[in-house]
Amino acid sequence: MTYTARDQWEQHFSDGKGFRQLGERERELLAEHTPVPDGGGRALDVGCGTGEPAAYLASLGYTVDALDFADSALARAREEHAGVKGVRWLHLDIEHDDPAPLHAAGYGLITLRLVYPFVRDRGRVVHGLGERLRDGGALVVITPVAENTPEERRGIALDEDEIAVLAAGWETVERLDADGLAVLVLRGPCHADTRAVEKRPTTGHALTGALAVVTDRAGRVLLGRSRRGMLDLPGGKTSGAEDFAAAAVRELAEETGLVADPADAHVVSMLVDDSHGIPRLTAVVRINAWTGTLTNAEADKFDRWEFFDLHALACVGPVFAPAASALDVVWPGVIPDLPPVVSYPLAAERPPVPGEPAEAARLRQAMAKTVIDGGWASSEPVRQALRTVPRHRFAPETNLATAYDGGDRAVVTRRDETGTAISSVSAAWLQARMIENLALAPGAIVFEAGSGGYNAELIAHVTGPRGRVVTADIDPWVVRRTRAFTTEAGSGRVAVVEADGALGAPAHLVPRGGFDGSVITYNCWDIAPAWREQLAEGGRLVLPLEIGGYTRAIAFERRGEVLHACGWTYCGFVRDQGQQARTIPVVSLLDGGLTLRFEHGTAADTTGLEQALHGQRHEVATGVTMGAATSYFGSLQLYAATTLPSFCRLAAHQAPTEGVTAIGKDRDAPAVVGDASLAYLTHVQTKDGERPEDKAWEWVVHAFGEQGPELAEQLTATARAWDRHVRADDNDKHADPVLTAHPAGTPGHLLPVGDVVDKTSCRLVFRWPGRAGHLPAPARPTGALAATTGEA
Repeated sequence: MTYTARDQWEQHFSDGKGFRQLGERERELLAEHTPVPDGGGRALDVGCGTGEPAAYLASLGYTVDALDFADSALARAREEHAGVKGVRWLHLDIEHDDPAPLHAAGYGLITLRLVYPFVRDRGRVVHGLGERLRDGGALVVITPVAENTPEERRGIALDEDEIAVLAAGWETVERLDADGLAVLVLRGPCHADTRAVEKRPTTGHALTGALAVVTDRAGRVLLGRSRRGMLDLPGGKTSGAEDFAAAAVRELAEETGLVADPADAHVVSMLVDDSHGIPRLTAVVRINAWTGTLTNAEADKFDRWEFFDLHALACVGPVFAPAASALDVVWPGVIPDLPPVVSYPLAAERPPVPGEPAEAARLRQAMAKTVIDGGWASSEPVRQALRTVPRHRFAPETNLATAYDGGDRAVVTRRDETGTAISSVSAAWLQARMIENLALAPGAIVFEAGSGGYNAELIAHVTGPRGRVVTADIDPWVVRRTRAFTTEAGSGRVAVVEADGALGAPAHLVPRGGFDGSVITYNCWDIAPAWREQLAEGGRLVLPLEIGGYTRAIAFERRGEVLHACGWTYCGFVRDQGQQARTIPVVSLLDGGLTLRFEHGTAADTTGLEQALHGQRHEVATGVTMGAATSYFGSLQLYAATTLPSFCRLAAHQAPTEGVTAIGKDRDAPAVVGDASLAYLTHVQTKDGERPEDKAWEWVVHAFGEQGPELAEQLTATARAWDRHVRADDNDKHADPVLTAHPAGTPGHLLPVGDVVDKTSCRLVFRWPGRAGHLPAPARPTGALAATTGEA
């Protein structure tokens, strides 16, 4: 009974056959080691057959999802257990079907009884089930063992090596016996850190070989579990004058039974390292297409071959070092902390490789719907791009649910030594909004600074077959990764270059007349001159611009040498790593408990502030209130940052201190400074109640020092002016300023009337409602204390 095909199992159950009945000892062990939590629990029975284990779990008090891929088994289960409550019978192939019917919140217990030996991709399936366990949950595998099984039925049992592989990576493993069956109770995250390992030393003077990287129709990669206790790719040494691609194709057939045409085998990189001091040269061969049935043709070398999810490659245990490096060539970042190896990428043209699971397609449509329903994608080209471009293939190290999160989640793909994110796939809604703000026409040519691949491919899809995208990044690793992913899953219309994005695109890639649009995907303190200079007249530049430390994705349209803002979006991005990156002046106060951040770039004199903070606190109520269901602070912050010359941000790194600050730990507040004086804006609760609509807060100003009252009046007048002229009851409809960006050095008399914020490369002019009469200042630092709350 070592069936492998679904129709064999269908016939098996149709003929009235079944499995070994659930024994009394099995029942006792399940009840003892996996009791139902207080309040009930949810269980998943994989390969439920005719339903006896699922019915027993329901009798213990579990709500059970029982699944099988054989309709005949489920028909018998429904008939034989018609009176059992709390069981949902699901027709589902756990290896190949979309798991959408499974409970989204996971399970406290997952069982595989007499099923695991029949699973082809064991590692992938067990890892996926482990991800569905709730905290404290257990995966229970009940299986015959080889020692007690006749040789002719060996296929239904596990030997000790196979049991050891199954148990690897779990926090706790209990092995119990039930009348000769092994009962394995596995708990904790199933995570065995991947590590690159070597085989035994060789006697040769040098080693050359080829490794085949092969994926199935779901995009999973083929790995073999070798007799040496490690995972490996198909491959081996070259023979005679055989080229590397031919060697990879031959080894694939000899080891796995899969057949590929050499025309579908592409050498993508050469790896140079050593094995026990012997030089080694390995060709990485990507195979785009294959036929045949997977078999273990060299059982003396491999225990089995399986397809693995890419996002699980970080926790599969030992992997042969060249195989791990080859996987990193095709999917940079899927295996962290690999030993160094020299890689020579080859620029051979090759087609993209198709393949994704049904779950990815479903989640992509759901993500697109979330973004569209949120109003972020209004045009059909952007909507179709969201529905079409496979986001998960540009973040292969993360699971599908995370990759296709339609909310605010960005997928972090790289961190610096402090753990700070420095590269990511941004939230889908924000990408859609920024692309919409580019207002691209078919055939547009677009520049992107800050690479990753997915955003560039969205733009390429929007601009169509005649469009083109040039994306630049300063990080060589990000560039290598972007090239790899756009090659694997892209349109062929994205050019990837390694360069500081602030310098724009290389001259030979800039179209005559300039780019139709440019988008920057990292926080920008300034607007680089190249972005304006390389933009076509009437073209749009969309970038996350830091203004006083607050970031807005602003769409600018070029009109001559001036950029005119035409769209605003709240956002946050990774920081700039190029020549425009800024170090913000900061001043620490109260032994590090507070920090003043001078976001405009010029620090004010803070002499005497420490003493002032220990003095009397002056408080002024602004009369500006807000309710619990809305948040107005973002608009007010930006208004203060652009209208107060002495503006800074006061950040708290400790709990609020009585008489000093009311700012929560790790929060900050708009502030202004004067001579040994400081004032900041915060809020206090004025109404409370059980319902959110019963609660209210008021903005108040706290001030210290001799000039404290004057500074407090400045902040108070600013809050009141914002309340009268800018604020709207609908938080999404606060008035935005009219904003223009002018080249640095533009004389004040040539600027429009408004509040000026000077950057290194540009002068920003903000014209807020109610401040039309405010005259622009000459080019100057912004740190001088002055009364700027006057209104027209």
